[in-house]
Amino acid sequence: MSTETQSPSGASTASYEFVSSSVDGPVGIVTLNRPKQLNALALPLVQELVEALEQHDANPAVRAMVVTGGPNVFAAGADVAEMADASPVDMLVRHNPGPLWDRLRRVGKPLIAAVAGYALGGGCELAMLCDIVVAADNARFGQPEINLGLMPGGGGTQRLTRGVGKSLAMDMILSGRMISAEEALAHGLAARVVPQDSLLAEAVKLGKQIATKAPLAVRLAKASITRGSEGRVDDGVELERDLFFLLFSTHDAHEGMHAFIEKRQPSFNGA
Repeated sequence: MSTETQSPSGASTASYEFVSSSVDGPVGIVTLNRPKQLNALALPLVQELVEALEQHDANPAVRAMVVTGGPNVFAAGADVAEMADASPVDMLVRHNPGPLWDRLRRVGKPLIAAVAGYALGGGCELAMLCDIVVAADNARFGQPEINLGLMPGGGGTQRLTRGVGKSLAMDMILSGRMISAEEALAHGLAARVVPQDSLLAEAVKLGKQIATKAPLAVRLAKASITRGSEGRVDDGVELERDLFFLLFSTHDAHEGMHAFIEKRQPSFNGA
């Protein structure tokens, strides 16, 4: 739950438990702040992230936004412990981040992901939900849900395919392998690669550059590019969510998650 504080400029900002939110001139910055859990995307964190970005989106002084994490981990995926014993109904009713991701998609101002270290699973999906990805040279992107007996459930099968192409998306999702920042740049998943120690500064610099442009033109250009790049991605995301939830009725999914928590190799039996 957030509380209201005053920024140095006098604007009202919110204080959160799992993210931090600040303003640098015309750029709103939201930092994932759950380092002991490697910024795992538990629902309370995602709720605060969306609320913080919506607050910046509603602030007329803010013209662009940056989402970032730590120096070695952007976000290492969903909170596996939160889901390990969940049924499909649990996932649909109590552990479903879909409505929150949908709210994030409706943010109108440009959203820049500043990614250092690991962006895995839901972390990679969060980066792909943003409009521009600026990657540190130590960034690693991946959708390793297959290692847990699962599949991406936050848009990964749809946006990764559109971003890097079918063959590489199949490779990453079916093998669980990660790609480097340079590979992400070469295949269109990232727009820029910068040194790790200047990542946030470079992302904010880009946000400030965008902020000098005509706000309505920026907003409408973003909407047009998003429509053109995603097309009917909503249909694919809906199917993906249904299949993701269905996997929680399988032995292999629960075996994979428990093996992850217990730090052992899973034993999948196809059931």
